[in-house]
Amino acid sequence: MDTREFTDAYGVDIVYDVHPAEGTPRGVVQLLHGVGEHAGRYGALIAALTGAGFHVYADDHRGHGRTGIRQHGGPERLGRLGKGGLRAAKDAIWQLTGIIREENPDLPLVLLGHSWGSFLAQMLVNDHPEAWDAVILSGSALRTPGSLNAAPLNTRWAAEGATGLEWLSRDPAIWAAFADDPLTTDVPLLKLFGPIEAARLYGRPAKNLGRDIPMLLLVGRDDPVGGPRSVHKLADEYRSRSGLTDVTTLVYPDARHEIFAELQQDEVRADVLAWLDTHIPSR
Repeated sequence: MDTREFTDAYGVDIVYDVHPAEGTPRGVVQLLHGVGEHAGRYGALIAALTGAGFHVYADDHRGHGRTGIRQHGGPERLGRLGKGGLRAAKDAIWQLTGIIREENPDLPLVLLGHSWGSFLAQMLVNDHPEAWDAVILSGSALRTPGSLNAAPLNTRWAAEGATGLEWLSRDPAIWAAFADDPLTTDVPLLKLFGPIEAARLYGRPAKNLGRDIPMLLLVGRDDPVGGPRSVHKLADEYRSRSGLTDVTTLVYPDARHEIFAELQQDEVRADVLAWLDTHIPSR
């Protein structure tokens, strides 16, 4: 792994990692993490991708992880996006995309976003459909009121002794690791971003993208962020509005939000690699 940084339009230093592919590379995956977390939580997924021949570029987004610590001078404001807000966070990710393309001009580029990262990915696909050869969205939702849950996400598991993190996964080790991680925060998105910036998350797939991008949508059946109903709506809109013809949705029984940290995470990673084998074949 090679840790690097670039400076965004507002002078914020964005920290990112480059994980080189094992053997002959066949593509690049740009990985977008969720709110309140950081790229370092995706080690097993990154290892699977590099083992399958993909370079992986993964940044800590604006206000998050190592970027956030440096941006805010400490952990107290982790998760706050800072000047420029959501648009600046999205633009910084697009800036990294440019770096990736410059360094790997001949390799297919896959965009993989989880949760908030998947919402940013939806926005980027709307803005720059020509940039991506395939898109994978995990723990996503149709970004409309009623389809994107704004209520407390742990409501279903609220009980005496609950950690507040049960919504992430069925694995208690994940709750403990998240709580003990100095680069994470469990402050709700609405409080971190504020109502105006949070409202900027709303949107829909663009009409007539003009590029038929293969897309894989992954969701746990018990995911409180959107869940299967919302993700199926999202898939339908990509077909009917955007004109995509290759949209696959996989729903994992009993799984909660972080399917890459769920009890069946091996199955999830295997499904991702099998889909990539079909759409980004080895050279």
